[in-house]
Amino acid sequence: MSTDSTQVPNVLVVEDEMILRMRAVDLVEDAGFCPIEAVNADEAMSILESRSDVSLLFTDIQMPGGMDGLKLAHAVHERWPSIKIILVSGQVKPSDAERPADSRFFGKPLGVEQMITELQAMVGAGALRIVPNATDWPADQALHAMETVDPSSRSAQEAVLSAENDSLRLLLEQAGTDAQALLIQAGIEAEQRDAAHKLQKLILGELHHRVKNTLAMVSAIASQSFRGASSIEHGQKAMEGRLIALGRAHDLLMQVSWANASLTHTLSSATEPYDSQGDRRFHFNGPDIRITSVAVIALAMTFNELCTNTTKFGALSVPTGRVEIAWTIDELKQRLRLVWTERGGPAVEPPKRRSFGTRMMGSLGQQLTGQVQLVYEPGGFIYSLDVPLGSVAAVA
Repeated sequence: MSTDSTQVPNVLVVEDEMILRMRAVDLVEDAGFCPIEAVNADEAMSILESRSDVSLLFTDIQMPGGMDGLKLAHAVHERWPSIKIILVSGQVKPSDAERPADSRFFGKPLGVEQMITELQAMVGAGALRIVPNATDWPADQALHAMETVDPSSRSAQEAVLSAENDSLRLLLEQAGTDAQALLIQAGIEAEQRDAAHKLQKLILGELHHRVKNTLAMVSAIASQSFRGASSIEHGQKAMEGRLIALGRAHDLLMQVSWANASLTHTLSSATEPYDSQGDRRFHFNGPDIRITSVAVIALAMTFNELCTNTTKFGALSVPTGRVEIAWTIDELKQRLRLVWTERGGPAVEPPKRRSFGTRMMGSLGQQLTGQVQLVYEPGGFIYSLDVPLGSVAAVA
């Protein structure tokens, strides 16, 4: 659906996940509004400072950087109180008191009809609490003993009492020592149990966040795949391919404990299922670097689209075709330039419509704060990516 920005309200969409941002853009367009995209809060603030025609802010809460979506929402509400605000998240649920006045919150994955209705209504028209857990402990109590001694037998009993007192004193001293050791041990065990409980809670929270985020991404992929499909079968195959690509990216990240993966390994993993057995038709040339998990998923999904297109319509749709993937690092400018070049295939013609795959290729540049170019030369399709090295390279 196309919109004219001069006639319809503008909605600023802020989402760091490439596919989820594309899905949010579609929701905004389906609601009849013009989307403006931002990858993070800093970019969103820059957009808002440069224009005065934004009617609604649609932002994810969990975003990297110094300002998350909740802080962004408060900043926007304070400086531009007329802008409506919708907050979304798959991890946290802010209370009414934590959100800006008149803002709305929705958990991921988002319901399509509900979101369209809410967007139209807004433009047209358990929080985390720290509860003190202090306990008033009773004051220390003194032990009082009374001794009643018969004066007539005092002398006779003094030796016995003295010996008993010495024995009792030794027993009490030993008991005190044992008690202190037990208390120290109990304290250590309590700390260990507390640390284990906190670690378990942290792991479960992170797992819940990843599952919710993955469900939201799967929902977005399914919707996008069927959105422009010529048939149910075509949409199903497209969805399956994209989900498999997402799964491969997750497998790759699991091998490195969801930390940093190799750029060469990422590209090889993405292209391998589309290569002919025993005859490599993909050729790589470039220095290997470690890249972030965000870059791994973004590149894996984008290269899945490139591979799908070249096997259907491009160089790999014929036996003589090949694909060259070369990348260089400009140390002086600190930029990464990657070029996908198809050779030996059928004559290339520009597509008649902008598909989801084409949009994804272009969105990768925005995701990594760089530029993407798609060139449909008669001799072969060329895809180029030029991004700051800091957007993809893992910190050593």
